[in-house]
Amino acid sequence: MRVGEVRMMGGRTGGQADGRSGGKRVGGEAGKQERPGSPVASQIDLLPSPAYQPLATLGASSTRLPVLDERNRGTKFIGLPVNSVLNTPASTGMGFWSINPYVGCEFGCTYCYARDTHRWAMERAGRRTGGQADGWTGGRAISNGEAVKEDDVASDRLSACPPVRLPPEEAFEKEILVKTDVAEVLARTLNPAKLAGHSLVIGTATDPYQPAERQFRLTRRILEVLRSYHGLSIGIITKSSLVTRDLDLLQELSKRHEVTVNLSLATADARLARLLELRSPVPSARLRALRRLTEGGIHAGLLVAPIIPGVTDDWAGLARLMEAAKEAGARYVVGSALRLGPAARHRFLPFLTKEFPALAERYRRHYAGKDHVSQSYQDALSRRLRLLKQTYGFSIEEAGTRGAGGRRRRQLEGRPPRHEADTNPDEQAVLL
Repeated sequence: MRVGEVRMMGGRTGGQADGRSGGKRVGGEAGKQERPGSPVASQIDLLPSPAYQPLATLGASSTRLPVLDERNRGTKFIGLPVNSVLNTPASTGMGFWSINPYVGCEFGCTYCYARDTHRWAMERAGRRTGGQADGWTGGRAISNGEAVKEDDVASDRLSACPPVRLPPEEAFEKEILVKTDVAEVLARTLNPAKLAGHSLVIGTATDPYQPAERQFRLTRRILEVLRSYHGLSIGIITKSSLVTRDLDLLQELSKRHEVTVNLSLATADARLARLLELRSPVPSARLRALRRLTEGGIHAGLLVAPIIPGVTDDWAGLARLMEAAKEAGARYVVGSALRLGPAARHRFLPFLTKEFPALAERYRRHYAGKDHVSQSYQDALSRRLRLLKQTYGFSIEEAGTRGAGGRRRRQLEGRPPRHEADTNPDEQAVLL
């Protein structure tokens, strides 16, 4: 283990947000498209973004965060002291409370909407020493529904340091901020009465069972804290099979609370999954984890998310996921269409231009000025998912049968269709 410190300068910044079936199907496998031989097109930039500014340039004031560990693969784990850890529904605009033990994620999913949370956390540390970072208004910043509260970082435990030179989208994957005292703060600040019947969801911005969890065990410590309470609705969202490590604790919690585990999987195609999610567990590992959870008596299901228009939304690909979920004993399946906010666009659109160039211009037009798919696309996708659920024996009403947890799953599933018109099973949900 290498222990040291990461330094950054605090002060003002102009703000930064760097980054970067319309193709031919290959080999009859759903969701795959041929890469043309032509050169890669230039980056599509939906929203102008100022050039990246190293954190060292944020001002004269400075802060220091401890490096807890450093791996040969280039990842640093940086301690982030916090004063509060719970995000309220009012601050996030979502219908549940949330908690995230880590900021940043090594899985490196191309479509991840939470990349700005890392930049905000680092800028906030700079601002706490006298600077003001862009992207902060009214004491909080919000990225696609996840708020980062002004008082999350304990400023009295920070001091000065050299530049952090990684661009934001790379720092999100290589410099993982670890809320080392998250469990202690949760135990001190959680008031069940304030939840008012809402769910408490672990892992809404970054994966709570990402590789860092093997060493730091923060998610398990959160669950151990929740063991002291009764009658809560607790949700977990993860791509990782590491969740099965805590099966014993989840079983114990299920006797005291309503516990739901959502295994997130965008595609059952291993090649496509590796393309979309560079370092996340392979689909088969996630499905095995789902089976272990359900066989262990945990209320667990498949979260098909994100459903990427023109890439993973085809009938055959979604049917393959439904079939795999059924075989794994999933209690439910929910699906959610791709959200593409500013932070995600700067990473996902260059990827799309390279790997699925025929879709790039359609995405540029479709997502221009908004983060979500159109209502017509959502309607078509909802009809498709409903038919597939019926085909594979999943209850269409399942998302509403477990109280607050059901309300949360309805929100994960996306906006409801405006009508319930009949549809041909072969109907293809389309971008335009």
